[in-house]
Amino acid sequence: MRRDLSSRAAPLRMRPRVLVAPDPGMARAVPAGTEAVVVGAGVAGVSAATVLAERGAAVTLLEAAPTLGGRLGAWPHTLPDGTEQVVGHGFHAFFRHYYTWRAVLRRIDPELSFLRPVGGYPVISRNWPAEDLTGLPAAPPLNLVALFARSPSLGLRDLAGADASLGTELLSYDRERTTAAFDAMTAGEFLAGLGLSDRAQAMLFEAFARSFFCNPDRLSAGELVAMFHYYFLGNPEGIGFDAPGTDYLTGIWDPFTRYLRRHGATVRTGTACESLVPADGHGWRLALSDGSELRTRHVVLALDPGALQRLFAASPDAAAAAPRLAAQSRALQVAPPFAVTRLWLGTDVGAERPTFSAVSREPTLDSITIYSRLERPSAQWAARTGGSIVELHSYSCDAPDAGTATARMRAELAALWPETTRAPVVHLQQRLEATAPAFPPGGAGRRPGVRTDARGVRVAGDFVELPYLCGLMERAAMSGVLAANDVLAEVGAGPEEIRGVPQRGLLAGLPPGALDGLGRRRKVAAARR
Repeated sequence: MRRDLSSRAAPLRMRPRVLVAPDPGMARAVPAGTEAVVVGAGVAGVSAATVLAERGAAVTLLEAAPTLGGRLGAWPHTLPDGTEQVVGHGFHAFFRHYYTWRAVLRRIDPELSFLRPVGGYPVISRNWPAEDLTGLPAAPPLNLVALFARSPSLGLRDLAGADASLGTELLSYDRERTTAAFDAMTAGEFLAGLGLSDRAQAMLFEAFARSFFCNPDRLSAGELVAMFHYYFLGNPEGIGFDAPGTDYLTGIWDPFTRYLRRHGATVRTGTACESLVPADGHGWRLALSDGSELRTRHVVLALDPGALQRLFAASPDAAAAAPRLAAQSRALQVAPPFAVTRLWLGTDVGAERPTFSAVSREPTLDSITIYSRLERPSAQWAARTGGSIVELHSYSCDAPDAGTATARMRAELAALWPETTRAPVVHLQQRLEATAPAFPPGGAGRRPGVRTDARGVRVAGDFVELPYLCGLMERAAMSGVLAANDVLAEVGAGPEEIRGVPQRGLLAGLPPGALDGLGRRRKVAAARR
């Protein structure tokens, strides 16, 4: 109820809207004999497979890993004492305006009862007091007014010295205009141009920018403005988010495996697609890692950007048949590695520590999550042992290996939470991997879209160029549903509904001269292209 009221409290143009409407005049079920292969079982692939299987398509879902989930994946891990815990690729926030992803999740839990609120969203630093974004009004622009009024990082001097026209851009997001003006600029240049204090930049903007797996100097300013609109100024649900009360394997991926199989889908884990070859007519042949092959008319490639590049490098015939998609895939950039270290500590951390904290201005550490206060299996281990389970995450990590990343993050954690220096480490699990997409300056319009120049091949994932604004897990889910909708359209079935946030900012559409300085910045952006 509270979330509905938040949405209704927003100005009319800032309320959620239907982006893709169902068509009651079209068939819901696909024609008999319709089949599809979805390659990759992360959020995008499972979203596509779910919609297609529900509509009656014979779906084969392929996943190279032993379990579903992609970067949201999870798998069993045995501790030295024989206890089995489920670990993964790091904490993910399930924001309340992830309308598409939540609609897909309702297939396995109609009430989303497995999600629970995470209390607070503090940004912490060893240099300044914490900046807590909890409790801001949900509706824009009241949230922005409240932030200015109460934030210890924003003083009168900041507001007086800020570049008003550049700041106005955060309220004026418009896809075409914002991209043209700011895509060639780095997020770091944009933030420096705002003229805010170092503290305000660090506590309010830089930690936010790094959560997209890139340092501000390697992230497009156009993407930063878009994401600031999506997560804050154009988000009628507020900045609060939820997380599963159990591990992702138990709460999400095992239920989805059962759900898909109930709808006739074939789920094959531990099976990669090694090459894609055009077949007779409009079909495709997929060579699989187990030596078998599949033939299909409809393919959804729901891979991470590096895996998509490798697939086309190994598929010269497909690249020749789809030169635009092959070129777009080659041009994709993978973000710097991210590091995840989970620590099983012999003692608890301070009772005052929040469940989740974003971290600002540490060389390596970007967030801290206390899993023993978040999910049941971890809480049970902590209750039995008197310890705690803490996860450290670095979103854009320059450490040469996982061990170095862990050592750096632990040292930075000790400076922030001194009690952890005295806590014995019972066990640790660490990973360093590079699978997230980058959104570099000048990259807009160069990434693959859902529909490609390879007839019958769709692309889905959180790097895909979409017609609607969204981010992270929601971008993955929406791309998957859009890919399914494209298959449905080809066979004559109606689309799945898609809802989203307002696609333009509160001040978008002002007369050209109203945003002072825009023309100058367009010239700067054009010169950098």
